[in-house]
Amino acid sequence: MRIGMVHYAGPPLVGGVELTMYHHARVLLTLGHEVVVVAGRGEACVPGMVFHQVPQVGSRGARIEAINATLARGEIPDTFEPLVAEIRAALLDALGACDVVIGHNFFTLHKNLALTTAVYRMVTAREGPPWIAWHHDFAWLRPQYLPELHAGEPWELLRCPWPGVRHVTVSAAQRADLARLYGISAEMITVVPPGVEPTTLWRLPPRIADLVARWGLLQADVVFLLPARITRRKQIERALEWLAAMRTLTGEDARLVVTGPPGPHNPANQAYFQALVALRAQLGLADAAHFAYEAGVEPTDEEVAALYQVADALMFTSKQEGFGIPVLEAGVLRLPIFATDLPPFHESVGSEAHLFAPETPPEKVAAAIAQALHHDKALRLRKRMLREFTWQRIVEDRLLPLVQMTKQA
Repeated sequence: MRIGMVHYAGPPLVGGVELTMYHHARVLLTLGHEVVVVAGRGEACVPGMVFHQVPQVGSRGARIEAINATLARGEIPDTFEPLVAEIRAALLDALGACDVVIGHNFFTLHKNLALTTAVYRMVTAREGPPWIAWHHDFAWLRPQYLPELHAGEPWELLRCPWPGVRHVTVSAAQRADLARLYGISAEMITVVPPGVEPTTLWRLPPRIADLVARWGLLQADVVFLLPARITRRKQIERALEWLAAMRTLTGEDARLVVTGPPGPHNPANQAYFQALVALRAQLGLADAAHFAYEAGVEPTDEEVAALYQVADALMFTSKQEGFGIPVLEAGVLRLPIFATDLPPFHESVGSEAHLFAPETPPEKVAAAIAQALHHDKALRLRKRMLREFTWQRIVEDRLLPLVQMTKQA
């Protein structure tokens, strides 16, 4: 589909609306759709985006500001209608080939009433593509704006639903406000919240972001990190057994990421790695236990630190450690720690970690891990955010069905 977006300003300018447009465009383009943005300011900051800078649709500039000042006094200047005509022509020219156009904010906000009027006339005349009104602010419900609003058009266009336009708010609370303003049922309004981009928030280096995407770690129910070289004393086979038991017990998509390559000082470590690969297959973990070494990546310290951000918990199964730096790192980064019970760990993490005696059956370890994670509110919230509120999920699960419905109406 070819999807248009219109706002006073576009990305990469900083703002909640501009951020929403940026991520919507980014994800839509990766999914194979076309995106056309029309804004008073901004630029084509996403590869493949078509950007039209049309100063007349902005909220700033001497011409717009002079008209806004006159409108705020309740007067319609002689320059208003010519501006409406210019905007109407520019929008039809830039967006005429689009299947659907998303308009941000100007349906209920008065920062450019000429833009509001131009789109209203296009809608009522059935010119151009169908529109989705994406509401972020409501001028008629804000006491600070009421002195600038007056009876009649164009001001009252901001408080009435337009024919054939689908309405979106960013929260249920705002949906209630819009329903009250428009005098319509809340069921006629779709809620599509903003989202978060974890790889950006975590500042993931490119190689780690690639691994996260390749392995689908953001979709996993829980990700355990084992930051160690592949040597026998790290007892990685035990981590595989714990992981398999977790998956069997919970039915969840639990994953394990082992960061290091085979230790360089013992030739037998390569054979140990091959034995781990065989055990992984035997336990049915081919898509659940990931070795960075196998993916051709030997992470730097910075990249290992990034993997800590991706992980939900530390799984550290060594049978011998002089101290165990990973438990310190996990503690600083607020990760739950599940490890073998070694004397040095009592000096560092003590009772704040979940330590298991060597003879503990994997099934019992799995039960303890599952119980601990179930009661971890911060982790449950984190997983909900990743499951429901990434920009990818928002676009795929909420935006695209709405766009398709609007196109077919």
